Amino acid sequence: MISIDNFRPKGTVKLADISTLNDLGLSDDEKEEKLQEVQKKLSKKQDAMYAHNKYAFLICLQGMDTCGKDSLIREVFKEFNMRGVVVHSFKTPTSTELEHDYLWRHYLALPEKGKFAVFNRTHYENVLVTRVHPEYILNENLPNINTVEDITDEFWQDRLQQINNFEKHIAQNGTKVLKFYFHMSKEEQRKRLLKRLENEEDQWKFSVGDLKEREHWDRYMACYEEAISSTNTEYAPWYIVPADDKKAARYLVAKIIWEHLQLLTDIIEPELEPDVKANIEVYKKMLQD
Repeated sequence: MISIDNFRPKGTVKLADISTLNDLGLSDDEKEEKLQEVQKKLSKKQDAMYAHNKYAFLICLQGMDTCGKDSLIREVFKEFNMRGVVVHSFKTPTSTELEHDYLWRHYLALPEKGKFAVFNRTHYENVLVTRVHPEYILNENLPNINTVEDITDEFWQDRLQQINNFEKHIAQNGTKVLKFYFHMSKEEQRKRLLKRLENEEDQWKFSVGDLKEREHWDRYMACYEEAISSTNTEYAPWYIVPADDKKAARYLVAKIIWEHLQLLTDIIEPELEPDVKANIEVYKKMLQD
């Protein structure tokens, strides 16, 4: 029996103490079969959620390059009705986005009631990439921030609290927030980057920037540890997903989403109005004439 609570961090996170590999005790075929089962259940429940029109789900995916987010999105949500899920991949902020606060573009991408939104890279980039490269913060043209030296530890603590406030606000208004960190080993990333270079069909996925960011691996791990530890709340929980086994990671994420959907016991498919239901046979006859 796989308990999703085993993947929910408790207290201060130390990633070095958490395994990046977990096959969940299943063969590859079993992982795929179980994923397919959950895919169908998620799809059916999402249809009911869409009709119910009171809740939305925000699925946040974070991890180092090659951790498997793109393929997971494709596999986990493949059975969804297209109108029920929207994927957003946040890139470097545009000039327009930089004219607003850093959360503005994420507010714009929040899911409508009844829908899922998947953030492939998320608002957490603002306490991860920018913390590893604080010079990026200068592009935001913030008051009292004129040089990198002005960006203090208090600045980052404030930003983490702002993220907590953002997530609490949307959670209190019906958006269920689930956050996943794909915990991949540096060695596994090396293998996946090499595979991209060796396979001509995948070479387009390779970026020299991936190698440059890899040089900051330890710094990224430290930033992830603090971000997860500081923002792992009941209203927006984190799950640390061992990501060296892609098939296991996909099934685990699907299972976690499904179990949280199951907690929404008030979601039921709407029924026809009594007078309409009483005249179904009449309407059928009208259509047959």
